[in-house]
Amino acid sequence: MTWDSDNRENPWRRKDATPDPEEVLRRFKSLLGGSGMSLGAIVVAAAVVLGLYSSLYIIRPGEVGVIQRFGRFVTMAEAGLHLKIPFGIDRLTKVERDKVLEEEFGLASPALAGRGQFMPAPGGLSESLMLTGDLNCAIVPWVVQYTRSDPYRYLFKVRNPRETLRYLSEAIMSRVVGDRSINEVITERLISDIASEAKRELQKALDEAETGIHVVNLALKKTTVPEPVQPSFNEVNQSLQEKEKMIYQAREAYNKVIPEARGEAERMVRDAEGYALERVNRAKGDANRFSALLEEYTKARDVTRRRLYLEAMGQVLPNLGTTHIIDPEQRGLLPLLDLTGKKGQ
Repeated sequence: MTWDSDNRENPWRRKDATPDPEEVLRRFKSLLGGSGMSLGAIVVAAAVVLGLYSSLYIIRPGEVGVIQRFGRFVTMAEAGLHLKIPFGIDRLTKVERDKVLEEEFGLASPALAGRGQFMPAPGGLSESLMLTGDLNCAIVPWVVQYTRSDPYRYLFKVRNPRETLRYLSEAIMSRVVGDRSINEVITERLISDIASEAKRELQKALDEAETGIHVVNLALKKTTVPEPVQPSFNEVNQSLQEKEKMIYQAREAYNKVIPEARGEAERMVRDAEGYALERVNRAKGDANRFSALLEEYTKARDVTRRRLYLEAMGQVLPNLGTTHIIDPEQRGLLPLLDLTGKKGQ
C-alpha cells in the first residue's frame, strides 16, 4: 500500500502507484451489495438512461436536422426538440441552412481578405489566371457566397458539393471572361456585369447538378494583369482615362453649342415666317386697294384719272426741293430769279 500526502492509506493503489483491478472489482461488488441493486438492474438502468439521452435532440433556429435510419433518408426536422430511435438506428446530421458560407478563388488568406487586401495567392494563381476573348491574360479573383438551401440534395445528391461548387465556378468564370476583351475585364464599371452574368450561370449549373446550393452573391475583386505586362497596361488605362475625359468634354461642348444653334435656327425660321406673313398681307392689301381703284375708275374714268394724277404729284413734288415751272411764253429770265431770298415754286 501507499500513502497520500494527508498521511492516509489509499486502498485503490498498489505500491507501484497503479490501480489494482481485483481491488476495484471487489469494492464495486461491495457497493452494489450494500445498496440492494444487482448488476443486471444497473445495466438496464444505464441502458435506459443512455437510450433516452441518445433519442432526444434539439435543432436550433437556422438549422435543419436530417434523419437517416440504417443509412437511408427518413425525414428532416425543423427547429425545436425532437425524438429519434436510439442506439445508432437513427442517425442525425445537422445542417445550418441559413448560414452564409464563402469560397474564395485566387485570393489571399481569409484574414487578409477580411481586411480588403485582395491579392492573388501563390497557390490560387492558376484558378484566377484566365484568357480573355482577345487572347490576353488577366488575373480575375472572385468570391462566392452561398447557403445550403436544400439539405437533402446537399447531403445525398452530390458526393462533394463544395468541390462541385468550386469546379463549376471556375469553369463558368473562365467562359464568361473568355467572352470579353481585356479592356472589359479590367474596367471597373463593367465588372458588375461580369459578376451578374457569372452568378446567373453558376446558379443554373448548380440547380441542374442538384447540389442544393443557393448562390447569395458572387463578387469580383480587383482584376489585374500579370506583372510583366503591368506597366504597359497602366499606360493603356491612362490612355483610356484620357479618352473618356475627351469624350466628356466633347459632350459638354456639344450640349452647349447644339442647343444654342438650334435656338438660333428656330428664331430665324420664326423671323422668316413673320416676314413672309407681312409681305403676303401687304400684297393682299395692295391688290385689294387696286381692285377698289379699278372699280372706281370704271365708274368715272376722267375724274379718277385726274385724282390719281394729283395724288401722285402730291407725293412726288414735295420730295424734289425747289421747283421751277417755266411758261413757254416767257421770254426773259428775270421773273425766274428769287430776289427776295425766299424759296418759291
